[in-house]
Amino acid sequence: MPVDHPVQSNTIVDVLEKVLDKGVVIAGDIRVGIADVELLTIKIRLIVSSVDKAKEIGMDWWETDPYLSSKANEHKTKALEEENKELKDRLETIEAELNQPNRLKTTNK
Repeated sequence: MPVDHPVQSNTIVDVLEKVLDKGVVIAGDIRVGIADVELLTIKIRLIVSSVDKAKEIGMDWWETDPYLSSKANEHKTKALEEENKELKDRLETIEAELNQPNRLKTTNK
């Protein structure tokens, strides 16, 4: 006679959907030491969530990381170009002031 088993309603997809919707945080520390002298500490923090949930809680660091986002590279390149132009302008101003023939020279007597 077959035994009836209750049907489990949570499939892996349901569980994954709940985890991504709510988010899961895993935190831990690894400490290595000899004779009560701590030599190394590694702090591990892991969050598993959807992108929308991560943004909702203020975690969007990947958007500005140049290794993960082409938009970050574009922003970084534009910022460097702007800084380079400002430095060139300042250098030209300084060189123009140094090369003025009528520049007043002060001497200590």
